[in-house]
Amino acid sequence: MEQRLKKVLELMKEEHLDSLIIYADKEHGSNFEYLTGFIPRFEEGLLVLKRSGQAFFILGNENLKMSKHARIHGELYHYPLFSLPNQPMDNEESLVSILNKIDFSNDEKVGLVGWKMFTSNQHDNAAIFDLPYFIVEAIQNMRTKEAKVVNATHIFIGGDKGARTVNNANEIAHYEYGANLSSTSMLKAMNAVAPGVKESELGSLLNADGQTNNVVTIAATGTRFEKANLYPTNKQVSLGDTLSLTTGYKGGLSSRAGFVVEHAEQLPVNQHDYLEKVAIPYFKTVVYWLENIRLGMVGGEFYSMIENVYPKDEYHWHLNPGHLVADEEWMSSPIYPNSKEMLKSGMLLQLDIIPSVAGYAGVSAEECIALADDELRNQIKNQYPDLWARIEERRNYIQNELGINLPEHVLPLSNLVAYMRPFFLNKAEALTNR
Repeated sequence: MEQRLKKVLELMKEEHLDSLIIYADKEHGSNFEYLTGFIPRFEEGLLVLKRSGQAFFILGNENLKMSKHARIHGELYHYPLFSLPNQPMDNEESLVSILNKIDFSNDEKVGLVGWKMFTSNQHDNAAIFDLPYFIVEAIQNMRTKEAKVVNATHIFIGGDKGARTVNNANEIAHYEYGANLSSTSMLKAMNAVAPGVKESELGSLLNADGQTNNVVTIAATGTRFEKANLYPTNKQVSLGDTLSLTTGYKGGLSSRAGFVVEHAEQLPVNQHDYLEKVAIPYFKTVVYWLENIRLGMVGGEFYSMIENVYPKDEYHWHLNPGHLVADEEWMSSPIYPNSKEMLKSGMLLQLDIIPSVAGYAGVSAEECIALADDELRNQIKNQYPDLWARIEERRNYIQNELGINLPEHVLPLSNLVAYMRPFFLNKAEALTNR
């Protein structure tokens, strides 16, 4: 936690930011939590961080008690308007008044941090804010030295320089718990697939340990999004159905898509070549991704490499073929066309390519890896031997059973990296690179 604070303060100095005002709510609390160790759950909250290292909490009724548990020491201000509707408004004071007490009067540049770093080609991204209007309005009305107010979310999640884009051994050990949990849950759900099982039963297997998911859990058989529904229902799985399964926790997501069949003869008549047309080219791309990602390469180069072996014109994928993961399922991505952002040791990356071949069902084998140089690998090995043993066990399986030449700097953080069973009822066979 001390290293995290130090990184953020150093970046503030580099960008001549006098203060950061960091927003949080239940869905958008990761940058706040990065320094404090908690989110304000069902309320909103602000963390004000001065370049000197001074910190201030502005919290609602039910999170006042949390400030004393924070990993960063700070002064507490009560702002009841951050509380839930109709709760007591005791000690009510305007947000402008609170901000003036903290004192921004000598600030020349103030950074606002929500959760979103805007990357538009049409607008001034520094002037777009994702904080609620009433907070932005208060910030604009507080006393300052005509301070410039900018979106500073990139301080946390920006490309290859944001504080949160590179993780140390301790952080990787924590995030591996979530990646491990998602893949363990996924395997349980995959093994439970059978005609007659309900989506809701599969969904229960995808959720584990009472942990909060960072994406909507998917267990969808047959037609997706019927009646605009996103969640598992009581619909039963049928032979020949398509099936999508997804679960995610802090540190990694697992996703699978394929058919509820045992062999190709059970596929729909117009998709008998699903393996050759969709599943196998996708799997070969997963193999290529794992075998060819390198430390020090820029994201634009890797994007082009994937494009060359898995052409967008043919497979119609559109999103980034890989992105950074942390508390969020998608934090940001250094992998995009012409990106100059470097792939660095300590990055957690989601192997995420989503093809769309006309007339065919989808396919997915999304999992999480870490990039680690010699120094970081040795730190993990020495500080977290149990974690290192799991990484080595996964590596051995990927290399010896799946036939994939996994580079030393690629650490499989989940149990199902490159494990792909496109036929859910065939539980004895998976695609291999042989």
